[in-house]
Amino acid sequence: MPKELLTQVSPEVAANEQLLKDHFAKLLRVAPREIHHLVIQKRSIDARQKAIKINLKVLVFFQGEAFTLQKKELPNYKNVENAREVIVVGAGPAGLFAALQLIELGLKPIVVERGKDVRGRRRDLKAINVDHIVNEDSNYCFGEGGAGTYSDGKLYTRSKKRGDVNRILELFVAFGASEDILIDAHPHIGTNKLPQIIQDIREKIIEMGGKVLFETRLTDILIKQNEVQGIVTQNGDRILANHIILATGHSARDIFELLDRNKIFIEAKPFALGVRAEHPQTLIDRIQYSCDYRGDYLPPSPYAIVKQVGGRGIYSFCMCPGGVIAPCATSPGEVVTNGWSPSKRDQATANSGIVVELKLEDFKPFAKFGALAGMEFQKSIEQKAWHLAGQTQKVPAQRMVDFTQSKVSTSIPKTSYVPGTTSVEMGAVFPGFLSQILREGFSEFGKSMKGYLTNEAVLHAPESRTSSPVRIPRNSDTLEHVQIKGLYPCGEGAGYAGGIISAAIDGEQCALKIGALLIK
Repeated sequence: MPKELLTQVSPEVAANEQLLKDHFAKLLRVAPREIHHLVIQKRSIDARQKAIKINLKVLVFFQGEAFTLQKKELPNYKNVENAREVIVVGAGPAGLFAALQLIELGLKPIVVERGKDVRGRRRDLKAINVDHIVNEDSNYCFGEGGAGTYSDGKLYTRSKKRGDVNRILELFVAFGASEDILIDAHPHIGTNKLPQIIQDIREKIIEMGGKVLFETRLTDILIKQNEVQGIVTQNGDRILANHIILATGHSARDIFELLDRNKIFIEAKPFALGVRAEHPQTLIDRIQYSCDYRGDYLPPSPYAIVKQVGGRGIYSFCMCPGGVIAPCATSPGEVVTNGWSPSKRDQATANSGIVVELKLEDFKPFAKFGALAGMEFQKSIEQKAWHLAGQTQKVPAQRMVDFTQSKVSTSIPKTSYVPGTTSVEMGAVFPGFLSQILREGFSEFGKSMKGYLTNEAVLHAPESRTSSPVRIPRNSDTLEHVQIKGLYPCGEGAGYAGGIISAAIDGEQCALKIGALLIK
């Protein structure tokens, strides 16, 4: 019978199968030749001491014990071409995994996506990076795969109680992701690999009889006596169904406005907002690994840091080791930043959102907008950044120490942000209370991570799309909207998820609720 063991080894041993076999042979007091195979089940890095260790959970198979490499397989999806239809609005992780779950249940998803497919999106990403042109329907946030497709593909989640995280990871593997995502403590696919996986998911949906309609934007929801009847698209076309999964993402402001205009109940939700900080990756490695040179056996180091300043949390968000900063505006006249890493995380810089938690009371200057007050607060900062940076997709930027001293940087080094930077005193971008918390927060960060507070680091503003500024309330049991029967608010845009995995889980949960009603 295979033996399960927990152990710590050096990075060099963890990277070498023979050294690892020798290690376990010594632990178990057997000859290395007696070990047939090792299966790594979990892997993480322990960098708390100067001698860095890799934590491993391993199954050891001995000679004579049967071992078969189990390939992750897709569920036995049914052909649903003639089945009952469910509309899924949005082809991000919530929408795509909802569609897959509907097919598994024997229901036909009609996925409508305002943006382009993953290949078509690339031209629009080039346009915003090079020509400063924002396509409101196709950008880093909108299009097939949603915001995660071209901004990293991080799969780490704390939402363990919401659903089966391993099921989502295994589906990603079955669609072509590396099995490492089943093992690593902070799994990550990478922006260079995720588009093909997303395309394969879409092709499977179509193969099994579902529909996927690109460049099809929802402009109205058909409702009769508080029950959904279908949707209207930008061309005036009607798609009829009595169940709609609304998975439009945290940046679909037009959807929030549509719901508000039609008196469909929504509410303002607190979120976090701040800057995106970029350091040389070598500097972060030195801080985190306590070494001058990371070596060949350790990945570029991430960091996670949280402080309390003035009664508010300030923390790192969506940290991207070996990554770049991207322009993520969804409308002309605004500047928005985010970060991503390729699968190898091999870029020269590390970046992270550094954001401050906001409270509903912060939105009081925008109270006339009601449930959209937080969204308007968010929008005002993005528009101010656009004006300060010369009304282009250049980003307001400042060296980190200069920011803590309210001093305009005399020069900004070239950063990974392709559209370019404009030297600005960041206090002009944010309300006074937010600037002060950020300044004090960076000083506190510098005390915890020696070397973090440096003018080698450049701040880019704003990092403003951390989560939805609106919640679309739903019944906790049925997951239907509290007011409209047949409408299922879903994922990040509805305020019920915070990343690829939790959004995918939420999509599945909504689909299961619909299945429970329709399948007898």
